[in-house]
Amino acid sequence: MTSWERFKRMFEHREADRIPITDKPWAGTLRRWRAEGMPQDADWRDVFGVDKESAIGIDITPRLPVKILEETDRYIIKTTAWGVTQKTFKEEDSTPEMLDFTINSPEAWEQAKKQMTLTEDRIPWKRLEQNFARWRAEGHWISAHFWFGFDVAHSWMMGTETMLVAMLEEPEFVEDVFDTYLHSCETLFEKIWDAGYHFDEIYWPDDMGYKGTTFFSPSLYRRLLMPYHKRAVDWAHDRGIYAHLHSCGNIMSLLPDVVSTGVDALNPIEVKAGMDVLKIKQEYGDRLVLHGGTNAQMWSDPDAILAEIDEKIPILKKNGGYIFSSDHSIPNNVSFDTMRRIVARVKEIGSF
Repeated sequence: MTSWERFKRMFEHREADRIPITDKPWAGTLRRWRAEGMPQDADWRDVFGVDKESAIGIDITPRLPVKILEETDRYIIKTTAWGVTQKTFKEEDSTPEMLDFTINSPEAWEQAKKQMTLTEDRIPWKRLEQNFARWRAEGHWISAHFWFGFDVAHSWMMGTETMLVAMLEEPEFVEDVFDTYLHSCETLFEKIWDAGYHFDEIYWPDDMGYKGTTFFSPSLYRRLLMPYHKRAVDWAHDRGIYAHLHSCGNIMSLLPDVVSTGVDALNPIEVKAGMDVLKIKQEYGDRLVLHGGTNAQMWSDPDAILAEIDEKIPILKKNGGYIFSSDHSIPNNVSFDTMRRIVARVKEIGSF
């Protein structure tokens, strides 16, 4: 079966030859694998024989000036198109630090919106022309990457404190941010769809939790954010495709409302934050495709991760509806040999 056929059957909650296998290795992970025997120019997915996804992204930023403010041997401090002053470390696989935010008030937001005109150059037409037919011919699962919601607003534009305070004190401001982002995605991806580049799902990142709990209450989710999640789901379903939500952290308390939006798939089901993937399978497995749910902190220990695979996969694969991956991405402490063992075991245990 092709990757597309496997993914399609999971979304239909049907069995396939095996469950799909997909993930995102870090840059340092790929470097390590090459040093340990992976061919230098090879696609890691071909080397391990795992499934292929391809993504379509767009630009909905205010396109504020990007300038380097400081550079040393260790880091670069620059401004971003979202108006954030960001410190990016040069160490491999490091996480950027957000130092300052300029779009931090309704007034600043109104000014930024004026620069968010939805021109054709925000769509990667050339990339689509060069790659889309090949993706389809090779049986890739194709995702339209939407960009809206709590996570992208607080982490990439406004700052966490500003966002959380505004959700309580200036909800109209927050809703306008959600609406503007989502409208931009709907408009640009409709152009892509109408041009004949039909994708299989929409996928959007909206981290609503951290270790142990959520950033906000279920009631606040229902009041402010849930309507936009529902709107995105409906946009996808109106085109006969699926809606796939990525939310890191522990969002167990939000799941009844998240599932009620009609969303089709949930990723990454972060075990290390407190998510219980087997409980979710029991309660929502007939409606929700589960994508992830294996603890990335255990992947460097072959015995531990293989035991987790043996415990979980037989349950998660029942009646389809499961896509194997870590509960976020593959860190650089996972060796080439360990990854081969993981994939081999998943193919064995995850076959139908």
